[in-house]
Amino acid sequence: MEHIIIIGAGPCGLSAAVELKRRGFDPLIIEKGAIVESIYRYPTFLHFHSTPERLEIGDVPFTTPNEKPTRLEGLTYYRMVAQREKIRIHLYETVTSVRKVEGLFQLETTDRFGEVKSYESRAVIVATGYFDQPNRLNVPGEDLPHVSHYFQEAHPYAGLKVVVVGGNNSAVDAALELERVGADVTVVYRGEVLSPYVKSWVKPLFESSIDKGNIEMHFSTQITKITERTVHLVTREREWSLAADFVLALTGFRPDRVLLQSSGVQVNEETGAPAHDPETFETNVPNLFIAGVIAAGSRANEIFIENGRFHGKAIADVLTKRWN
Repeated sequence: MEHIIIIGAGPCGLSAAVELKRRGFDPLIIEKGAIVESIYRYPTFLHFHSTPERLEIGDVPFTTPNEKPTRLEGLTYYRMVAQREKIRIHLYETVTSVRKVEGLFQLETTDRFGEVKSYESRAVIVATGYFDQPNRLNVPGEDLPHVSHYFQEAHPYAGLKVVVVGGNNSAVDAALELERVGADVTVVYRGEVLSPYVKSWVKPLFESSIDKGNIEMHFSTQITKITERTVHLVTREREWSLAADFVLALTGFRPDRVLLQSSGVQVNEETGAPAHDPETFETNVPNLFIAGVIAAGSRANEIFIENGRFHGKAIADVLTKRWN
């Protein structure tokens, strides 16, 4: 039997594991993808919004000559921390159920070969991210092969017509990268202005590209249908269509709370936030904790690595007092 199982090997899950190890525990992390899978799935040439010290976990220095670390540096740093701290991690293994029976948690998982495994633990920390749950457009054609909710890099789109949907950092960054490689870029956003969360040093570059005519921008506009060759748009004043070789629906993501709810955790219908103590991050199910963005409600942008990395320390403090 395991004392503590952590679901998710993102920065917040790793941070919790480090804090627990330093208090004498030996937690097991179960991760359905790679170490820090969400960062791995970031665009190839992404730079973090934060400075390196605000991304550190376990007081392990994050050294880089860059003011804003790159995706590659982030992958290297978190991998190094996991290896240095000798964190036990089962990779490419998906937790399919968590049930509490007679005071113990029973977990079932499926690995990449389809093998079903069972675990038992005294405590569970759910530190899953949100990159598997894109905010869908819910329009006909969204599942066509040339439509994606993910953007890796611009090169494959050079010389092609690309419609980017969204008005936050991911959409703005992608549009600028696409422009640089010579794509014909149109950005469609339902808001009247760009999101206030767009990085301050990127926003002027994006607006300049619009002013120069290098990026076509449509505010207060929604997509009604996607076909193999076109995107259909609507505003209050008109309806029309655009030619599109590819559509990038970069509309953000949301945490998946199905596992939590099936475990007995209550979720606030209005805010989308799981019931939990904001000081200890323990849910209404005793010894079942949450860490990272899963603790946020519908406003997933309220919790980042910068503040979610501290959740593990609070949880470790609780379990140390409870069991030691």
